Amino acid sequence: MNPNFEKSADGLLPAVIQDSNTKQVLMLGYMNEQAYKKTLAENRITFYSRSKGRLWTKGESSENYLALKEHYLDCDQDALLFLCEPAGPTCHKGTQSCFANDSAQGFLGQLEATIAQKIVSDEADSYTRSLAQRGINKVAQKVGEEAVELVIEAKDDNAELFKNEAADLLYHLLILLNVKGHSMADIEDILKQRSKK
Repeated sequence: MNPNFEKSADGLLPAVIQDSNTKQVLMLGYMNEQAYKKTLAENRITFYSRSKGRLWTKGESSENYLALKEHYLDCDQDALLFLCEPAGPTCHKGTQSCFANDSAQGFLGQLEATIAQKIVSDEADSYTRSLAQRGINKVAQKVGEEAVELVIEAKDDNAELFKNEAADLLYHLLILLNVKGHSMADIEDILKQRSKK
């Protein structure tokens, strides 16, 4: 089954771009038949730019290319879905997605927001709130304990226990970041800078 570019008066079909790893929607563009064929031939996303009036390969100036991993056609043959691996921020504003900023993306961003809400909530039975209220020393101690437990599980062969300890460590690290007034976005910024070296 091939896209039906004749369904659109201007010969353009919407192309949704999704991160192949996180499944986050990164952007929406438009393709004509020539852009579609070039995308498949080069395994790099190329759109038809309505503002430029020409083919435009995403990343041609920024080098933030979108490497094609998989592609799908909807049941009406008039919309495209591309799963890609981004080489850098997708949005011209420097964020990973054109639909949200980096700190709001993905499950970890949602979890971070949930932790922040729990810390300031009135829930008397909230473990997260209770730990945060005990102060920085107690939170830091808990992160240390979880790190030691992860190291112990790393030396054993139980994958499930290892993954659960990794999840515990990450959860408590998010609490510590919040208590210290920082966020995952701050850490991401540092890692992005390091990755350029």
